Amino acid sequence: MPDAAQPEGAASEFDARTFLASLTESPGVYRMLDAAGNVLYVGKAKNLKKRVGSYFLRGSGLSPRIALMVRQIAAVETTATRSEAEALILENTLIKKLAPKYNILFRDDKSYSYIMLSGDAFPQLASHRGAFDKKAKYFGPFPSGLAVREGIQLLQKTFLLRTCENGVFAHRSRPCLMHQIKRCKAPCVDLVSAEEYANDVRMAELFLRGKHTEVIDQLTGRMEVAATSLHFEAAAALRDQIRALQAVLHRQYVSSTKEEDVDIIAVLALPGDLCINLAMVRGGLHMGDKAIFPRGAIGEADPVEALAAFVAQHYLEHPPPPRIIVAHDVAEECEALFEGRKVAIALPRNEMERAWLEMAEKNADLALITRHQARARSGTRLDSLRSALDTENAPGRIECFDISHTMGEGTVASCVVCIDGAMKKGEYRRFNIAGITPGDDYAAMRQALERRYGKVAAGESPAPDLILIDGGKGQHRIAREVLEELGLTHLLTMGVAKGAERRPGLETLFLSDRAEPLQLPPDHEGFHLIQEIRDEAHRFAVAGHRARRAKARSRSALEDVAGIGPVRRRKLLAHFGGLEGVRAATVEDLCRVDGISRHLAEDIYRELH
Repeated sequence: MPDAAQPEGAASEFDARTFLASLTESPGVYRMLDAAGNVLYVGKAKNLKKRVGSYFLRGSGLSPRIALMVRQIAAVETTATRSEAEALILENTLIKKLAPKYNILFRDDKSYSYIMLSGDAFPQLASHRGAFDKKAKYFGPFPSGLAVREGIQLLQKTFLLRTCENGVFAHRSRPCLMHQIKRCKAPCVDLVSAEEYANDVRMAELFLRGKHTEVIDQLTGRMEVAATSLHFEAAAALRDQIRALQAVLHRQYVSSTKEEDVDIIAVLALPGDLCINLAMVRGGLHMGDKAIFPRGAIGEADPVEALAAFVAQHYLEHPPPPRIIVAHDVAEECEALFEGRKVAIALPRNEMERAWLEMAEKNADLALITRHQARARSGTRLDSLRSALDTENAPGRIECFDISHTMGEGTVASCVVCIDGAMKKGEYRRFNIAGITPGDDYAAMRQALERRYGKVAAGESPAPDLILIDGGKGQHRIAREVLEELGLTHLLTMGVAKGAERRPGLETLFLSDRAEPLQLPPDHEGFHLIQEIRDEAHRFAVAGHRARRAKARSRSALEDVAGIGPVRRRKLLAHFGGLEGVRAATVEDLCRVDGISRHLAEDIYRELH
């Protein structure tokens, strides 16, 4: 059971001396609470009594941010654990769940990309995220999707491995475009032997594992043999492969002759901002880097504290390489994290590693500069919009709605959110519209607005400062009617009507507090922000509509057939390479699929024709 001290009154009344006297010296997690019971901070400790007590010692050298937090403490809760490793896991779980105001939280929960070689007879080369298949081989991780795409393009160009899905591969009758542009040897139509393809796969594996010299030496040997045997075309192809690989190796601005796996983590803190830059070296090659920013306001954050927080949060979710190079010594803070694993986390030990870290720090600096420029631009656009709207304050939260459908089919409404001039994708919402006359955009907009602002009226969602409606007078009128019915007439709304010939820059703006429409000049900064938000709402609506339409069409074709469940449906689509292949199949073709009887094949054929 957690120990707790929850005295009544203000934070200044917290009796730290009395609380600490009864506190255990076991490892565990502590939570600092304010007078309202809100969690201010979550931390871990090898010794709870010593660690919590350090916050209340005079001259303890607390950072301004933590000192401010301590002045607000009204209670401290602790949970003892069996080990520091358990405390570390519990700490990160609570930080992600509670998002305390004074913790440094890095939102880096997105899985990283890998290059995959499938376990098929003729392996497929592909990008992969998520769970691993035991039969496939994975190489990475890569810090960005761009790095994966560049790697796949290189391997395609050099080793000519297939990238098509199994459903397409199994039903080709002639080579595809990838073979024609010399990016695939067309194993789908037997233009390459299984032995030769397997050798290409093996060479690609060696390269991905960092065995670059071995790959180039083997290719060079094969080129010389081909030239000696007067097979000049084959020798030229091998020469081109070698040049492509060497070009990549020469382009590497940092590389290691040891063909090692290393992560490099730099941290740069500026007043009110902080950036962690994670660079990845795999097989001795620099795979790229990724700038990561903490969530929320961090004030005067300590770089060492931020670095330790990132390492703990990141490597609980992602497997660490054997060596991690850091800008500050945080080995002691991370000792429990890597306990029992052969992972070294330390300062750079030689000139090469110092060059890696210096480059990571430079990229962190560039990321912060870019971030500040974007903020300044957002501030300028918001101020211009405030001036155009003639309001006291710039709109902090803007929501925009759009409707998408095809001849009334699969109607979807989108709601995108812009906060302080930046799009917040985590707050986007889509509404599948039902129960209206197909193609009635007014009814669709009404339904979406009622569903969204019904929650605002009930106090369940935050109210926006400005609502944008992608549409003219009619759409805007519907919005005002809905808000009036919900008692939200104080919310400012704007209809964005397309200009002549739908040309950007000629839009007319209809405002709820003005009788006459507003026409802003094409170079107006605030107008650019409106256009950007409107375009994002349109993109989000179209994407949702296409997905809904595709799902509806595929469902009507197969899911309505009695006896066809998810397993058989997947088998059919995989066997024939998609719904069109199933539709083109005869009854006899359908019978060849595992689990499809002749009676069921006849039902499928009848449904699709």
